[in-house]
Amino acid sequence: MASLPLSPANLMTLGMFIFGMDTIPYQDLQRRMNWRHEESERFGQRPASQYAGPGEDIITIAGLVVPEVAGSYASIERLIEMAGTGDNWPLVDGLGRVLGHYRIEAIDIMHRGIMAGGLPRGQDFSMDLKRVDG
Repeated sequence: MASLPLSPANLMTLGMFIFGMDTIPYQDLQRRMNWRHEESERFGQRPASQYAGPGEDIITIAGLVVPEVAGSYASIERLIEMAGTGDNWPLVDGLGRVLGHYRIEAIDIMHRGIMAGGLPRGQDFSMDLKRVDG
C-alpha cells in the first residue's frame, strides 16, 4: 500500500483556514469525546441505563506563535473573525481525514515577552472546537 505524501506546511484545516508554519503551527492537540447514557432510578438496585448516543466532542488546539520563527498574528485575528460568525466548518487533519464539522467555542491568547510599544515577541494561544454534526 502506498503511503500518502505528508506536507509539513499543512497540519490541519478548519474550513478554508490552514494550520501550518506560515499561519499558526499548533504544538498540542487534545480531543475529548463522550457518550450519553440515560439512567432511571430503581428502588433497591443500581439505576438502569440505556445508551442514548454520542455526547460532546471537543478538540483543544494550543501552541505558540512567534512571527520571527513561525506563524503570524494576523492568523489569530482571522480565527477570531471566524469565531464571531458562529458558523461551523469541516475539520480535516493533515492526512486528509475529515474529523467532522466544528465551531470555535473559545480562544485564549497570552502575550509573552513584551517589547517596546507593547508588542509581544510571541503569543500563546489555545482554541476549543466543538463538534456540531451528528
